[in-house]
Amino acid sequence: MKEKIALLFIMFFGFTSANASTLSEKIDGFFKPIVEDYLVPIIFWDPIKFFGFDIGADVPIVVVWLVFGAVYFTFSMGFINIRGFKHAIGLVKGDYDDPNDKGEVSHFQALTTALSATVGLGNIAGVAIAISVGGPGATFWMIVAGLLGMSSKFVECTLGIKYRKLDENGEVSGGPMYYLRDGLAKYNMAGFGKVLAVLFAVLCIGGSFGGGNMFQANQAYAQLAGQFPILAGNGPMFGLILAILVGTVIIGGIKSIANVTEKIVPFMAVLYVGTALIIILMNITEVGAVFALIIKGAFAPDAALGGVIGVLIQGFRRAAFSNEAGVGSASIAHSAAKTNEPVSEGIVALLEPFIDTVVICTMTALVIIFTGMYNVPGLEGAQMTSHAFGSVFSWFPYLLVVAIFLFAFSTMISWSYYGLKSWEFLFGKSKASEYSYKLLFLFFIVIGSSVKLGSVLDFSDMMILAMAFPNIIGLLILSKEVRSDLDIYFNKLKNGTIKKFK
Repeated sequence: MKEKIALLFIMFFGFTSANASTLSEKIDGFFKPIVEDYLVPIIFWDPIKFFGFDIGADVPIVVVWLVFGAVYFTFSMGFINIRGFKHAIGLVKGDYDDPNDKGEVSHFQALTTALSATVGLGNIAGVAIAISVGGPGATFWMIVAGLLGMSSKFVECTLGIKYRKLDENGEVSGGPMYYLRDGLAKYNMAGFGKVLAVLFAVLCIGGSFGGGNMFQANQAYAQLAGQFPILAGNGPMFGLILAILVGTVIIGGIKSIANVTEKIVPFMAVLYVGTALIIILMNITEVGAVFALIIKGAFAPDAALGGVIGVLIQGFRRAAFSNEAGVGSASIAHSAAKTNEPVSEGIVALLEPFIDTVVICTMTALVIIFTGMYNVPGLEGAQMTSHAFGSVFSWFPYLLVVAIFLFAFSTMISWSYYGLKSWEFLFGKSKASEYSYKLLFLFFIVIGSSVKLGSVLDFSDMMILAMAFPNIIGLLILSKEVRSDLDIYFNKLKNGTIKKFK
């Protein structure tokens, strides 16, 4: 039956497998040299090897930078990732929502919009990649990266609200572009701030085309073709359909995007996490042994890919790509939240890495390890996760097709907003500017579904991870004022200046 449906699907659009395969090879051939010859040598430059040391694994400068930022912000903010957790729940529930606050979306909508950009194929495919390369021990470092990343997310999203701009129609523009430019100007670094802001905007646009949709379309199509083999080689056709669906949502802007994500994200969580939880409960007697395997793999000198450092790098790299803490992207979505207290939105945002990495990524990893699929040769990305779940529930690969499509769809619509705000920062705000970006964004969905995983994954890593360079520089400079604002905010909570409205 499914072959007949797939055949009608192909005939309707008039594509042939041979033509699609040829197009895929041409597109992949175009991107591969750009990634290997220009981007990798800069973004994944290894400072350890540069100084003549060999520790048995590559140590990309961008991962070192993200780890440094996350650790620094955790200590400088007084472990806000722990002491702000309970208050974050209250904020998301709407306990402190003031209907008179400026903004476009609620705390909950801002959270789900940002989560929809991060909870996605990084959780499904990225976790599988980390474990297949770094072994089960990579899971431990993913969890550590998620906990530390909560502090980075707090700082960047607090600044996103503090330096946002509201136009005469109440529409918000915010994010690293604005706090880099305007925040650093306060410290007599106006020129430097503008350079960092422009660099971030350029990288964010690239990230929106790469990880924001190309990677998503690629893995969504891979899962579909895995279930319907007759569709193999017809990625452009799938990309065209997906582009049309995404286009119908992003035309409406952030309010339209938020209205969709606040419904999709909870549904995705129940659908995917619920199934993972059932498998974990079915293997509850093995949980202790699996965590022992994870911890042993995290610290074993003979761990995969260069020992402990190699496993750590894989864990942090995949976690960074999944939750984007320190990258600055989420602050663009949180800048639209209805609040007059920047710190409150920063506290809401720290929940993202916890939900995305500590909860969802860990559940995915446990299922893969329980089933032993990380030891099966030939499986990569979403296919490994699909086989892991499918080995327990034969029907799950069909469910995963739906889940991956929703993950990809929600990630795309959120990243289209990130890219658009960066585009408008560079080229000005107008209908012509807006629609030119959106058309390009939709075009890259088709490209993403047509290229091989290697080039798409590398290009995605390049653009999104590189955003951390200008962003964390700005966060380090502005962190003192964030800590001051944080102390004032908690004092207001204690003395009753900030009250519950529910």
